Amino acid sequence: MDYKETLLMPKTEFPMRGNLPKREPEMQEKWESQKIYEKVQGRTEGRPLFILHDGPPYANGDIHMGHALNKILKDFIVRYKSMAGFHAPYVPGWDTHGLPIETALTKNGKVDRKSMTVAEFRKLCEEYALEQIDRQREQFKRLGVRGDWDNPYVTLTKEYEAQQIKVFGDMAKKGYIYKGKKPVYWSPSSESALAEAEIEYHDKRSPSIYVAFPVKDGKDVLTGDEKIVIWTTTPWTIPANLGISVHPDLEYSVVKVGEDKFVVASGLFETLVKELEWENHEVVSTFKGHKLEHVKAQHPFYERESLVMLGEHVTLDAGTGCVHTAPGHGEDDYIVGQKYNLDVLCPVDDKGKMTAEAPGFEGLFYDAANKPITEKLQEVGALLKLSFMTHSYPHDWRTKKPVIFRATAQWFASIKDFREDLLEAIKGVEWIPEWGETRLFNMVRDRGDWCISRQRAWGVPIPIFYGEDGEEIVTDETINHVSDLFREHGSNIWFEWETKDLLPEGYTSPHSPNGTFTREMDIMDVWFDSGSSHQAVLVEREELQRPADLYLEGSDQYRGWFNSSLSTSVAVTGQSPYKGVLSHGFALDGDGRKMSKSLGNVVVPNNVMKQLGADILRLWVASVDYQADVRVSDKILKQVSEVYRKIRNTFRFLLGNLNDFDPTVHTVQRENLTEMDQYMLIKLNDVIERVTKAYDNYQFSTVYHTIHNFCTIELSSFYMDIAKDTLYIHHADSEERRAIQTVMYEILVTLTKLVSPILSHTADEVWSFIPNVSEESVQLTDMPKVESFEQADTLKGKWDHIMTVRDDVLKALENARNEKVIGKSLTAAITLYPNQEVKQLLEALPSLHKLFIVSKVSIAGEQTDAPAEAEQFEELAIVVKKADGETCERCWVVSPTVGENDEHPSLCSDCATTVSAHY
Repeated sequence: MDYKETLLMPKTEFPMRGNLPKREPEMQEKWESQKIYEKVQGRTEGRPLFILHDGPPYANGDIHMGHALNKILKDFIVRYKSMAGFHAPYVPGWDTHGLPIETALTKNGKVDRKSMTVAEFRKLCEEYALEQIDRQREQFKRLGVRGDWDNPYVTLTKEYEAQQIKVFGDMAKKGYIYKGKKPVYWSPSSESALAEAEIEYHDKRSPSIYVAFPVKDGKDVLTGDEKIVIWTTTPWTIPANLGISVHPDLEYSVVKVGEDKFVVASGLFETLVKELEWENHEVVSTFKGHKLEHVKAQHPFYERESLVMLGEHVTLDAGTGCVHTAPGHGEDDYIVGQKYNLDVLCPVDDKGKMTAEAPGFEGLFYDAANKPITEKLQEVGALLKLSFMTHSYPHDWRTKKPVIFRATAQWFASIKDFREDLLEAIKGVEWIPEWGETRLFNMVRDRGDWCISRQRAWGVPIPIFYGEDGEEIVTDETINHVSDLFREHGSNIWFEWETKDLLPEGYTSPHSPNGTFTREMDIMDVWFDSGSSHQAVLVEREELQRPADLYLEGSDQYRGWFNSSLSTSVAVTGQSPYKGVLSHGFALDGDGRKMSKSLGNVVVPNNVMKQLGADILRLWVASVDYQADVRVSDKILKQVSEVYRKIRNTFRFLLGNLNDFDPTVHTVQRENLTEMDQYMLIKLNDVIERVTKAYDNYQFSTVYHTIHNFCTIELSSFYMDIAKDTLYIHHADSEERRAIQTVMYEILVTLTKLVSPILSHTADEVWSFIPNVSEESVQLTDMPKVESFEQADTLKGKWDHIMTVRDDVLKALENARNEKVIGKSLTAAITLYPNQEVKQLLEALPSLHKLFIVSKVSIAGEQTDAPAEAEQFEELAIVVKKADGETCERCWVVSPTVGENDEHPSLCSDCATTVSAHY
C-alpha cells in the first residue's frame, strides 16, 4: 500500500503566489460588475453616518507616493467603518482651478493664450482638467480605493461653483469681505497675488545693507546732526521708504563715531561696533524709543521725509533696532503706516518691474534694481556697509521663484473679525496627532487677513458688481442670482455675457442712476474653492452631512485645506466643518530624503503596482508610522512583500486543511474542544479586540503587527505546526481533527474580515475560497465581535504558562540539533525535570509529544534531580536524546511499536490502527 494515499494532505486551488499585478485588475473588474460600492451602501443604509470628507487632490499629472499614502489611509478607514456598524459613503473629489493648469496649457507653446478670449481659454482649461481627472481616477481605483468614482465632486462643476458663490455671499453679508490696498505676497513669475498656503521657503542669497538716514527734525530729542541707521536685505524697497520704526520701550543710543553721530538700539550697540567696524566711538546719550516718535529723517536720495514711528514689531533679533518701513512692501510696515496715515507707496508693477514712482530705476526688475540702488546709496554717502547673506526666503510654490510683498488692490476675508470664533472652534475638534491643535491654533492666532483675489483667468470669479460711482455692489439679490446662473450655466458666463445680463432682470441701484454696471474680473483664490467644499459637497449631496466626522490630509494642509475650510465654515455657520482631523507625513526615499527626479530616487505608485501589486503598497502603508514622515524604497517594499507572503501562506494553509470541512455539518461544539483549541480561540479573541481597537484609533501599524505576529507565532509556529499531525494522519471524521478544523475555520473567517480594509484584493480572493459563506464579498460582512469565554482568564493564564515552557523545550531541541545530537525534532526523545508547578501543568496534558513535536516525552523527578547533562531553564531542566525505535513511514514518529503489526510492519501502532480501520 502507498501510505501517502492515506494521508489527508491540504488541498486548495487558492494559489501560493499572489500574482497581484494580474489578479488585482481582474478583482477590480469583478467589483465593478458587482457594483460593490452601491451594494455596501445599500447594506449599511440606516446605520449611524460616518463621513470622511476627501480633500481634493489637484487634477494635474500622475499620482505620486503622497497621493497613494493619502488615498489608501482613507480607504482603510472607510472600509473598516462600513464593516463596523456605520454607513460610510465616500465621495472622492478634485481641485481643478488655478495656475498649474494654465501653465500646463501655455508652456512649450501648446496654446497661444493671447489669440483667444478668456472664455475660450477657460474652456480649454476645463477640458484639460477633466482629462487629468480621468487619468488620476483610474490610478486611484487601481490602488483598490472604493468610492463613488462615477459621481465625484469637482470644483469646476456648476453645482459646486453655485454653492461657492453662496459661501462668498454669506461672508460678504456678515461684513467679512472687503477690498483694500495692502501688501500681499505677490509672485512676479505668476503675475498674481498668493495666499500663505501657496508660499514655500527656500534659501536665497541677498544683499545686506546698512543705510544712514540724516535727521531733519529732532523734535527736541535729537539735535539734528544725527543719522538713524537701518538695515535691510531688500535694497530695492528703499525707493518705497516712507518711515523708520522703533520700539517704544527699547533703549536707544546716540553713538559718536569720528565726525558722525548714529542712532541705534542700545541692545545692538556692541554687535554694530564689530559689524560696522566703528573705532573711536562713544555713547553721547540714551533714551527710550517712545521719545523718538514723530522725529523726521531725510530719505537718502529723494526729496521727501521719513517719519519715525513706534512699532511693537521691532525686535533686537537682528539689524539696528531702527526698522526701514515701506508700507507698500510689508505687512508690519503697512500696519504701522496706517496708524500714522502714511501713503501705501508701491513703485513695483505686476511683472516685478520698478515704476515711475521710483525715479532713476524705472523699468528695472526689482532684483536687478538692488545693485544700482546700492550704488546710489554709496554715491550719496548713505551706505555704511554692503555684504551678502543666504537666508530662508518665500517662494511661489508653483513656479519655485521668489515672491515679494507688494501693495495692490485686492479682495480680503477679514480673519480678525472672527478670529476668536475660529480659535474656539479649533478647541472643539479632535486632533490626531494632538500637536495639530497647537499648530493650527497658532497659525490662526498669528495670521493676517486672507487675500482671496487672484489676477488669473482659470477660476471662480468674484461675484462683485460696480456702480457708476465705483461702489461695490454685493447683495442677497445679486449673490442668489449669480449662484442660480452658475448652477444652470456654469461660471464661464461671467466672462461671456454682458454685465447687465448677469444682474437680476430690471435690477436698479442708487450707485448706477443710468443703469450702467461693471463687474470684478479677478477670480477667487483656489483655497477658497476647496475651502468651500463643506457646503458645496457636504451640504449639496444628500448622502453626506456637515460637519464631517473626519478630514485626513498631509501635514502641509494645516496651512492649506484644514485652514481655509475652517475659515469659511466658521464664517458662514459659526462651526468647524470637521469633528476630527487626522494628518500624515510625507513620503521620503529609503534614506529619508525628499523624492526628486534629479536625485533619481522617486518611487512611482504605478510602477510598484505593475511589479508587486496594490496590496503590497497597501500593506506598506499599514506598516509605517504614517503620522510622521515615512520611508519607501525597493528594499522596504521587498520586506513588506515577504510579510505579505507569510500572511498569504497562512490563508493557504487554512484553506488547504478545510477542503473537506462543511461548517454546517462538521462544526464541533465549543464545550467539546480541547483546552488547546479553546486557547487558540481565546488568542483569536485577543486579536479581534486589539485589531478593532487599533482600527478605531487609526493605528494601522498595530493592525499590521498584530496580524503578522498572530500568523507567524501563534499559528505557524504553534497551532498549525502541532495540528499537522492530527489533520494529516487521523481519519477524516475523527473528533480531534474536526475540532481543529472548527477552530481553523473560525480563524480563517475572522482573519479575512480583519485584513479586508488593508489587503482588500487578497481578502476578497480568500473569501471566494472559504466554504459555505453566503455573502459574495467579504466587504458585505461586519467585523468580528469579541466573544465571552467561560473561565477564559484561567485557561489563558494556564496556557500562556505552558507556552513559556514550550519555548524552553524548543530552545533545548535547537541546541541539541546544533550539537548534532538529533536531526529533526521528531527524532528526539526528551526527559523533563520540572518544578512542582510545571509538573502539575504537564501531567494534566494528553499527548505531550504532539505539543513539543517530538517522538517521546518523559517527566522524571524534580528539577533538582536533573542529571549533569540536563540543560537548565528557569522552571525545568531538559535532557534531549535520540528516540528509540524506528521511523514510522506514515507519520514520521520514531517509535518502538514500528514493526509490531504484521499487516503494516512499517507503521507505528497508531497509524496501523487508523489504516486498518479506514483504508
